[in-house]
Amino acid sequence: MSRLYRIGQIVPSSNTTMETEIPAMLMARQSRFPEDRFTFHSSRMRMKKVVKEELAAMDAESDRCALELSDARVDVLGYACLVAIMAMGVGYHRQSEQRLTQHTQANGADAPVITSAGALVDALHIMKAKRIALVAPYMKPLTELVVNYIAEEGFEVLDHIALEIPDNLDVARHNPDHLPEIVQGLNLDNVDVIVLSACVQMPSLSAIATVEAITGKPVVTAAVATTYAMLKALGLAPVVPGAGALLSGAY
Repeated sequence: MSRLYRIGQIVPSSNTTMETEIPAMLMARQSRFPEDRFTFHSSRMRMKKVVKEELAAMDAESDRCALELSDARVDVLGYACLVAIMAMGVGYHRQSEQRLTQHTQANGADAPVITSAGALVDALHIMKAKRIALVAPYMKPLTELVVNYIAEEGFEVLDHIALEIPDNLDVARHNPDHLPEIVQGLNLDNVDVIVLSACVQMPSLSAIATVEAITGKPVVTAAVATTYAMLKALGLAPVVPGAGALLSGAY
């Protein structure tokens, strides 16, 4: 019997990737689980430049977005901006998820809220990573915030690369075909997991398999981690072909 799930996403207004990569993964999943069907629904928060001031102002709009999506009775909500959460302070993903879930509950639509920041942290624990390397599109100060946030969650970030792309639309335009070469600039000695994109706006899905093959390391991205968390929240098998180790069925 076919089952339909409504996927809600709280999205920065300039984000053009999360509404392509997450649907792509969930549609690819249908080759394995044709009975599970998905529809996709978004509410947007204003943000154009990836700077701390705009990120904080944008985060304040997330409450409205959660309410709007709960009006549609979505089954799960994903907050699709990792750096906005991490820029608000260590551990903020827990506060955000709790607050936004309370909004959906108060609106009579008890849907779990997942942040891409929390999903990535959880994914690294699930993969039993201790030492990681990551690629981020942000300017160096924001990238350092992300590195410190992840470190405070119990991981050692052995190496990282900041691509220093300030405009969020330009982040979405970054060619994922360049990621395998960029990863070769990381020191991967003793690394357990590669975070290929610590950003849900930077496209990376098409490069995951290549990077895993080149490096021999498991690869995860913020979008993959969010998809995993959404599937688990829905009680569905977290399996997507071609989306890397986390969604391979091993976890």
